[in-house]
Amino acid sequence: MASGQQKKEESDVDSFVGFDREDRHSSVDMESDEDDVDIHLDDAVLEKDSDEEELERLVLGNKAGFRERLFRDDFLTADSTALFKGPDDDATDPLKHEHLNDDALFAFDIPKPIGGNKTLEELEKNGDGAVSQDAPAWEDSDDERLTVSLAGATRLRKLRATEAEDLVSGTEYSKRLRQQYLRLYPLPEWAAPTAGGRHSKSRRRRSSASRAASSDASSDGSDEDESLDDALPLDTFLRDANSFNGTGARKRRKLRPETIDIQRTRDVPDVHKAPVSSLTFHPRHPVILSSSTSSIMYLHQFAPTAHPTPNPALTSVQVKSTDLRRTAFLGPDGDEIIFAGRRRYFHAWNLATGVVRRVSQIHGHQKEQRTMEHFRLSPCGRYMALVSSQRKGGGMVNVLSVATMQWIAQVRPNGRHGVADFAWWSNGEGLTVAGRDGQVTEWSMTANRTIGVWRDEGSIGGTVLALGGRGGPDELGGDRWVAVGSTSGILNVYDRNQLLEERGEAKETEVKKIPTPVRAFEQLTTAITVVTFAPDGQLLAFGSLHKKDALRLVHLPSCTVYRNWPTEQTPLGRVTAVAFDAGSEVLAVGNDQGKVRMWEIRD
Repeated sequence: MASGQQKKEESDVDSFVGFDREDRHSSVDMESDEDDVDIHLDDAVLEKDSDEEELERLVLGNKAGFRERLFRDDFLTADSTALFKGPDDDATDPLKHEHLNDDALFAFDIPKPIGGNKTLEELEKNGDGAVSQDAPAWEDSDDERLTVSLAGATRLRKLRATEAEDLVSGTEYSKRLRQQYLRLYPLPEWAAPTAGGRHSKSRRRRSSASRAASSDASSDGSDEDESLDDALPLDTFLRDANSFNGTGARKRRKLRPETIDIQRTRDVPDVHKAPVSSLTFHPRHPVILSSSTSSIMYLHQFAPTAHPTPNPALTSVQVKSTDLRRTAFLGPDGDEIIFAGRRRYFHAWNLATGVVRRVSQIHGHQKEQRTMEHFRLSPCGRYMALVSSQRKGGGMVNVLSVATMQWIAQVRPNGRHGVADFAWWSNGEGLTVAGRDGQVTEWSMTANRTIGVWRDEGSIGGTVLALGGRGGPDELGGDRWVAVGSTSGILNVYDRNQLLEERGEAKETEVKKIPTPVRAFEQLTTAITVVTFAPDGQLLAFGSLHKKDALRLVHLPSCTVYRNWPTEQTPLGRVTAVAFDAGSEVLAVGNDQGKVRMWEIRD
């Protein structure tokens, strides 16, 4: 009985490995026939003993042992067992898979999932089940236990959300560092979530369409992306200056005194080969104009997030044999640029047509006007005033009509040592002229005469003058503030409403001879060379070329100097020019190294 069962098991093993004993005998008989050897194997085969059977089981195995090891729990995982399971099969009965090939019986070792029982895909999913594209590849659990003091380190104070904030966690600290980095360096296109996708292509198509469309067609609000991604070509810029979308009408903000929220943004990429002599913003569009005595003039679009070059260059012009001392946009539309150097001529460049005209002389005043570098354009765009050649006992200011470039009037201050600086009233109907002896003259275009003379308090030598603000007296052009700098480094700021007084029985309005300044700023010790008001009248910037980092910001009407900017780390250099944009949200500073640095002023 046992012998029969043993023979059955041997037959099963032979059939599983693909041959039987009869096949082996027949193959040997065939070889024997070829060698002419007559051997009867049936008589030579003896029954197996227990040792041979054990050896055969260990080497060849048997059917029952093979299947037992094949379907052990520690050999196959649940996922690999599922490979053998059919729609009607029972997972607990692996014997139903005899029809599978040998390669289907192999199992692959699957590593343990990341994060316990959760897979990597589950860890990267958001709350709504979608996979987050910004999921970090690695997180440090120690960040939550780390505490960083923002107020303790000077360089970290800019990361605070409020002035009273101090301690933050390591995770929040890393987040704010990334935000500060993106403020200075825009996100590259390859790192944007929509890079290479259909949305980015459609955005470029929309941007191209918005540049080609007229201003009337783009005002319907159907296209949300109307900003320029890169600089327009020069020919397009000259033919259509309206293609630059300005900031538009915004709600007037109110700045706080003492501390200001100001952040540095990307600088102008091009560097002048000489100190920046003039710096100004376009009155309507985000375009900045800079020039230097190296005879080069740059036009840049203010776009700190533009790709691949922030604040891209629109064009650059080199004027041969002319050391550009001053450049300015003409009128409220800014469709023309006037530029001049220490020469007997100046140029007018029409941006819409590209035509450049040269004015080489002023009829009847050729000998007086030996240089055209000291000029100012009226805010209304109708007049141009130039300081004539100085002579002993005083100086003069010639007024031209921009339409004809002909002389129409002349201002003759009574002070000595000539004209230091002058500024147009905001309505373009008069001039305020500061003399080198500290005397200030108010001159009216309507009356064509001087309507008042007053003296700057404590001045031993005037250097610069500027007008700004709104709400001033109509008799003096409507400007509220006038700032006068001197060689001693003191800047006096006057309220023009307090310059007028009523005298006599008729109570005629006259200008005070010696007014009292609202505030005298003594922060600088060298001669004031730069003074500029922001267009909204809330900020005043003044500085000196003769000392490094000599620049201050003043809040109006409180007349307080901001104590948190500039700092010792602010890269100003020797300041040669300062300008605010039309919205009073951007501050540009030019220095003696030819660099133009930019800051954003926030609420």
